[in-house]
Amino acid sequence: MPSLASAEGAALLERFRRYLREHRQPVTRQRDLVAQTVFLSDDHPSVEGIRRALKERGEHVGTATVYRTLEVLVESGLVRAQDFGEGFKRYEPMPAQADHEHLICERCGRVVEFQNDRLERMLPIIADEHGFQHQRHRVEIYGVCRECLQRELGGL
Repeated sequence: MPSLASAEGAALLERFRRYLREHRQPVTRQRDLVAQTVFLSDDHPSVEGIRRALKERGEHVGTATVYRTLEVLVESGLVRAQDFGEGFKRYEPMPAQADHEHLICERCGRVVEFQNDRLERMLPIIADEHGFQHQRHRVEIYGVCRECLQRELGGL
């Protein structure tokens, strides 16, 4: 996932602060740090990934605070939690952008986002063919990424 431009990340952070104030919740430095880490990440970080990134920056934020902040971010609609079958969730910012889908490497856990106009046009048609009214969807394709394939082929 390409990281958001710093201006877009800053806008999401301000929207998060406004959400907290509107819901009479404290706006704290720790919450800001967690939100910034998610908003500016170049991948889909897990709780452990967020804690590690903060620790590398010399910031101490407790695990419970990370979990609670992520819950509020998801409730606010600014972040989406994804379960890619790894036994934990990953998080991604939800700026005003087009829908996207995911390719998930079953070897290294890499998550690649993609958009495909043909797929977007086909999904409502497929749903209609089966008597469904399309409302929303999520496409996750599991396989092996190029880097893992090259590493395996190089080892032969």
